[in-house]
Amino acid sequence: MTLFVLQDRDGLMAVRFATSPVWETQAAVQVLADERARAYHASWLAEVRADASELWLAPLLAALPRHGYAPDFLVPPPPSARAGIAEQLAQVRGADPAEVARELRWCQQTVHGQARRRLLASLLTDPERARDHLADRLEDAWTRLVAPFWMRIHDLLQCDIDHRARGLARCGLRHVLGHLHPKLRWTTRGMWLADSSGRTVEVDQRGLLLMPSVYLWPHLAAIGEPPWLPTIIYPAAGIGGLWQSPAPAPDALGRLLGQTRALILAYLDQPSSTTALATRLRLSMAGVSAHLVTLRDAGLLGASRHGHEVRYHRTDLGSALLSAYQEAAELA
Repeated sequence: MTLFVLQDRDGLMAVRFATSPVWETQAAVQVLADERARAYHASWLAEVRADASELWLAPLLAALPRHGYAPDFLVPPPPSARAGIAEQLAQVRGADPAEVARELRWCQQTVHGQARRRLLASLLTDPERARDHLADRLEDAWTRLVAPFWMRIHDLLQCDIDHRARGLARCGLRHVLGHLHPKLRWTTRGMWLADSSGRTVEVDQRGLLLMPSVYLWPHLAAIGEPPWLPTIIYPAAGIGGLWQSPAPAPDALGRLLGQTRALILAYLDQPSSTTALATRLRLSMAGVSAHLVTLRDAGLLGASRHGHEVRYHRTDLGSALLSAYQEAAELA
């Protein structure tokens, strides 16, 4: 078990959520090598198989084992709630070579397989060079495997965070922390995570970071070793629909609103930004933006601002209209 001790007021006040493109990238690399995880991401794997075959991922796979210690310098907790990939890769490249060497040695001691141990031994001959080399491999993996799907992934992660935020407003922090995952349990001392580490992590005034993940599902992970910010990574809700193609809108609704507007209305089961919609539906940004404005002006969509981003959602009127046409189509 890992216990994240949360008894200090300042620590509790600093519990927060974030997303991490670097974390998702390394987890995506692990999915390529983990047969158990492939079933959940079959559509994604089919799309990236050719690109993945052109990447040299052996160093990352050696340093990021499913079983054994995985170095935290490769997945540093993001410095802000919405850190970008460039910012996070700079974090990796800025890691102290002494810390890199220490974590790679831990990894070497726990990893299975002579080939991986030999690869890690070669990396340890020059930790600074190893750090930069691994960062380059992460950047390649991001570019080929994750970036083309990032808006879709980011939308799902943000929907999960929004869901937790609503739970916080309605029921409080204890409820939110107690419902992240079946293997996480809130106690009077803090968060218990069911694993085999047996460690205790003191959460100080820096707080505890909670990160939803797509590629981690259905597992849990944690970062608890100094100097890193204590972090719990849990599977995001809604993974089942992530790689599914948007459901077609009823034909009759398309004749009423226009096919594209009907498709947008049908797709918005979860709030989404203009960029994410354009990427997911493979439409132009300008076209999607114009359709969103029309649907909003008709009272079928609402909009809310999240930081620098505007997200659109169906109104009650929009949901009622869609539902009525869907029911009519089923009866026809």
